[in-house]
Amino acid sequence: MTKRNTLCTDKLDPLWLQEQLGFAVTLIEKSQSTQQDTKRAKEKGELNSPHLFLANNQTAAVGRFSRPFFASNNQGIYMSLYLPVKTQKKLPTYTLMVASSIVKAIWRLTQIDTQIKWVNDIYRDGKKIAGILTETTTHPKTGQRDGVIIGVGINFAITTFPKELEHKAGNLFEGTPTISRNALIKEIWHLFLSVPEHDLIKVYKEKSLVLGRRICFNENGTVFTGEALDILNSGTLVVKLNNDKVKYLSSGEISLSSWSNL
Repeated sequence: MTKRNTLCTDKLDPLWLQEQLGFAVTLIEKSQSTQQDTKRAKEKGELNSPHLFLANNQTAAVGRFSRPFFASNNQGIYMSLYLPVKTQKKLPTYTLMVASSIVKAIWRLTQIDTQIKWVNDIYRDGKKIAGILTETTTHPKTGQRDGVIIGVGINFAITTFPKELEHKAGNLFEGTPTISRNALIKEIWHLFLSVPEHDLIKVYKEKSLVLGRRICFNENGTVFTGEALDILNSGTLVVKLNNDKVKYLSSGEISLSSWSNL
C-alpha cells in the first residue's frame, strides 16, 4: 500500500481514496458534471458495484430542479457515488444519510459546526456550503430501478464567487484549509457506509436548520407559511400552517424559500 500525506496536500488522490474506501474511484480531468460522468459509465455497462467519480471542476453542474451549481477549479469537492440497488427493495433515505455524513465528517475533522437546511443543503454561518443531488437509474432492458447516484458539491475554499452568489454562498474554509479534500471525502463516505441509517437520521434532525422555525414555501404556485414541527424518518417535513392545519412535505414537491426564528 502506498503511503500519501493526505493532510498536507490538496491534490485529489483517487488511488489513495480507493485503498481507503474499498471500491473504485475515478478522477475525471475534464468534467461537465460528475452525475453525467456516472450516468455515461452506467449506460456503457461499466458499473456493477459501488464507484465514486471525482472532478476538480464542473462546467455544467446542476442541483435539484436543474438549478445551476457553481463550481470552482481545484477549490471545491465535486463527486458522485454510484450504488447498485435491488429492484423491489425500498431505498434508504440516501439524501438524509449523506447530509448527516457530511456535517458529521466536517465536525470530526475540523470541529466546524454546520447545519442542514431541509432537504439537501449544508449551511455554515447562514450561507450554503454544500448541496446533494440523488437520482435513481434504471436497467436498459427491464426499465426497472437498478441503482442510485448520489452527487455532492462542497465549497471547500473558493476564493471568488459570482456576484449574484456572494451573499448566499459560503465556504467550509475562508482561510487556509486545515485538512485536505481527500481526508474529507474519505470520512464522508466512510460514515455514510458504516453508520446505521437510523443514527444518521437522528443526526439529521439534531443538525436541522429549520426545525422549530417559521418557514415559507411555495407549492404548486401557492405560498404557505408555518412552523416546521418534525422531520419523519422518510425525510418528510411536517409543518403546522398558520391556520393550524398540518402539512406533510416531500422532498420532490417543494423547495423552501425562507425561514426565520419564531
